[in-house]
Amino acid sequence: MELRPLGKTGIQTSLIGFGAFKIGRNKGTKYASAYDLPAREEVFTLVDTLLEMGIDIIDTAPAYGLSEELIGAALADSGKRDRVTLCTKVGETFDESGSTYAYDRDSVDRSIDRSLARLGTDCLDVVSVHSNGEDLEVIDHTDVLETLQRRRDRGDLKHIGFSGKTPEGHHRALDHEAGIEVLMVELNPEQTDQLDVIREAHRRSVGVLIKKGLGSGHVPPGKALPWLAALPEISSIVIGSLSTTNMARNIELVRSR
Repeated sequence: MELRPLGKTGIQTSLIGFGAFKIGRNKGTKYASAYDLPAREEVFTLVDTLLEMGIDIIDTAPAYGLSEELIGAALADSGKRDRVTLCTKVGETFDESGSTYAYDRDSVDRSIDRSLARLGTDCLDVVSVHSNGEDLEVIDHTDVLETLQRRRDRGDLKHIGFSGKTPEGHHRALDHEAGIEVLMVELNPEQTDQLDVIREAHRRSVGVLIKKGLGSGHVPPGKALPWLAALPEISSIVIGSLSTTNMARNIELVRSR
């Protein structure tokens, strides 16, 4: 598996990463096909197999249902927490009534504490802001980045990220005094409005994680993955899949481009 630097963090990440949405949530999704949630033991097998395939970055979030809890249990079961760059988020939660967003200090503190407990770790590698789409409002008029800075200074997390929706928001994140070191950006051959963002991030040595690189199942992997892998600005393409066969195919697509 090709490794790339996650900006100036000092972390090397596998070009294909694992997005852990599907292991914990199947409601309110944008995926092309419906799916059942895997059993706990299936998650353990999936995570262990992906690590053995060379995938070393896992992205989860409180809004992904049971995902954080299952990832934490799987890593504890395998004893391989130290082999993984573990990324989660703050700002969004999800239940039967839908998503709820909160960026105030107390909510962000509680979210980080829950993530540490669920993931079974004393330090989170990357914690990103899970934007509701109002990127500039979230960055400039909430407590979220100040709170993440304080928790970083306390040692509860290593690196601050921003998972936004708009090019304007990502450019503002790059300028913010919090020292954001990772952007999570939606990009694929059919959604290219963030190309200038990733180029500027690369110029500033900020890591770029790609979300929805397959357009939530609407863009064929054979079209999307070689195109994304050819962009040197990208650190890792985070893909959500419950199939190790499909993930092996994805790895081969970027290897043989």
